[in-house]
Amino acid sequence: MSASVASKALTPPAIASRKGGEPIVCLTAYTTPFARIVDAHCDVVLVGDSLGMVLHGLPTTIGVTLDMMILHGQAVRRGVEKALLVVDMPFGTYESSPKQAFKSAARVMAETGCAAVKLEGGVEMAETVRFLVARGIPVMGHVGLTPQGVNGFGGYKVQGRGDTAHRVRENAQAIAQAGAFSVVLEKVVETIPARSRTASRSRPLASAPPRPATVRSSCSTTFSASSRISDRNSSNAMPNSAAPWRRPLLAMPPMCASESSLLQSIALPTPPP
Repeated sequence: MSASVASKALTPPAIASRKGGEPIVCLTAYTTPFARIVDAHCDVVLVGDSLGMVLHGLPTTIGVTLDMMILHGQAVRRGVEKALLVVDMPFGTYESSPKQAFKSAARVMAETGCAAVKLEGGVEMAETVRFLVARGIPVMGHVGLTPQGVNGFGGYKVQGRGDTAHRVRENAQAIAQAGAFSVVLEKVVETIPARSRTASRSRPLASAPPRPATVRSSCSTTFSASSRISDRNSSNAMPNSAAPWRRPLLAMPPMCASESSLLQSIALPTPPP
């Protein structure tokens, strides 16, 4: 990555400062060609550990390694000039201690050139987030359905139903207060973000569409959340300025069967063969 490319790219503080202003779009990319396409259309590019399921045929994200994330992070970095690049921390590389998380995150940032990392977890990961942020590593949090914990959830199930809604809010608040510059809220009941708007939060809310039971089934609804957030005139849009995070809403797409089908779903021009 050249110095000129790095200087043009959005930064975590720039994303955070847009809360209540222009809506933000976040897309996932795993390869250089696709990164070049989506870079012109979004503010944040995430190299998600979902690449294990989408590209490598793994049954869950649990088998994804740090080397895999770095390899794909390097590929995406070569295709991104404008957007903020965020790379997922894979399962088993950050949970045991803040020091383990720092070692893994530092390697990811040094070898990929990304500007931030994303990790899953709530209250139990707040100390780790605080440790990383204090040492110069911007963190995007992820609560609600955390796919690396799929075995504990018993599948990709909606989170926050009934009496468990308060846990999702507490997890998000803990990560925000620990210093994460944004928080992904995945596959939770719709009332959780709505109720959270009345509480004070210090970080952005990233809204993720439900993760499908099968990869192929996701293609028909890949950007349902993105389109709502991007359309300022939509009556169904989540009111960015009213959200309690003092940061912008981000839209995270679910997994899709292939990059070609993803291109079709967002009506972008397919590159020539």
